[in-house]
Amino acid sequence: MSQNLIKRIITSVILLFLFFIISFSNKYIFIFSICLVGLIICIEANKIFLKLLEIRLQDGSYIIKKFNFKFLILNLITFFYIFFIFCYFSYKIYLIQTPIFFLYFISICFFTDIGGYIFGKIIGGKKLTSISPNKTISGTFGSFIFSLIPLILFSNLNYPNLEFGINNLIFCLTISLISQIGDLSISYLKRKTNIKDTGNILPGHGGMLDRLDGIIFALPFSYLLLKFI
Repeated sequence: MSQNLIKRIITSVILLFLFFIISFSNKYIFIFSICLVGLIICIEANKIFLKLLEIRLQDGSYIIKKFNFKFLILNLITFFYIFFIFCYFSYKIYLIQTPIFFLYFISICFFTDIGGYIFGKIIGGKKLTSISPNKTISGTFGSFIFSLIPLILFSNLNYPNLEFGINNLIFCLTISLISQIGDLSISYLKRKTNIKDTGNILPGHGGMLDRLDGIIFALPFSYLLLKFI
């Protein structure tokens, strides 16, 4: 097992524990914590947007283009999405679907990431897309397989809406798919701007955006999905 994989797993376990504490705290601590995470994500996303505005000179150095309207729009869209969609639906799931279900959702995304990483490193094989050369087809299958682990674990709690059945099976696989699409989308932007990590606060992952890229896409979708299954 590689050192980076160990760091990745340990970081994921610690984050899950923190999400557990946040989920079972009062609603004000939950709101504050989610908004704080959202703020960090916005700051890290701004790093990508700044890189998009850079011009490489012949000597290999970079200069920043003059501030433009596109830069402002990108930041405004990100701010709106994070605080009025991601944070809002996080609270809706926490309030309506209960803290346990919120933790269940987070676990699906975390196991999706770990499964993709493990299968991709151990099995390897054909690349999934040129967008992210580290993503493999075997990793995609690993993500889907590992996404079912939370369903198996949480279904044993005999908690309402978390029983092992076709609806939750569809939910897990769909959330895993959206999470992977979110991961690929951010990977595309990082590859385009030649950024490996958006930060360094999470060992084995990088920044908060590197770790939660799939979650910020999948969480709002999960709330809507619950309305139809």
